[in-house]
Amino acid sequence: MANIPVISVVDDDEMVRGAVKDLVRSLGYVATAYSSAEEYLQSDGLRNTSCLITDVQMRGMSGADLQEHLIAKGNMTPVIFITAFANEKTRTRVLEAGAFGYLQKPFDNDALIKCLETALKTRRHM
Repeated sequence: MANIPVISVVDDDEMVRGAVKDLVRSLGYVATAYSSAEEYLQSDGLRNTSCLITDVQMRGMSGADLQEHLIAKGNMTPVIFITAFANEKTRTRVLEAGAFGYLQKPFDNDALIKCLETALKTRRHM
């Protein structure tokens, strides 16, 4: 199981978190889910995550701030953002920081899968 990528999903919306987790599992990956950025940062999953899928706007720390925090700590885990509140300023911020996607909810599963596959391929070549 060590060779199977672990995908962490961080979203404060339980329905979205569950749906993304189920999608990730259906692709054959290990999926872990967290209800906040703070919960994720305090978890053991932080070390094992192959790719992070996070909401942008959450209670507490935002997804963009989570990405910034990880980068500042030297954690270069690929990140994909999903959001119900898309705006160009945040989109530019996270993409310039290296995000592999910025998808507006409701998003097309195929678009998320494409971002995920690209992120995992890139990670393998790092």
